[in-house]
Amino acid sequence: MILYQLMQGMKRFNELQKLLPGITQKMLAMRLRELEKDEIVTRKIYAVVPPKVEYSLTEFGESLKQIIEPMKLWGLELNKAQDEREAEKLKKSQKVKKIKQDKAKKILT
Repeated sequence: MILYQLMQGMKRFNELQKLLPGITQKMLAMRLRELEKDEIVTRKIYAVVPPKVEYSLTEFGESLKQIIEPMKLWGLELNKAQDEREAEKLKKSQKVKKIKQDKAKKILT
């Protein structure tokens, strides 16, 4: 998810944290350090107060786009298929409920 966000362009730490709900500050910092160590992400530090740090993909990190983008599309297709299956289940469930209600009405009349 970090890489996907950085594929959209340079981000500051707080921007990434807002874009990645559920990730702790400690975990995000740790993952960014790992990505920096692996030369996938670069960190640019500005000598200003308050401190300003920007993260972006390195050239090597950019090369991962050709892997990440198809994974994103696959995930979207998977979500769509799951939504369609859930909608079909709901539709069947509603039909069964209607049949049961109709049977109950016939018995009572």
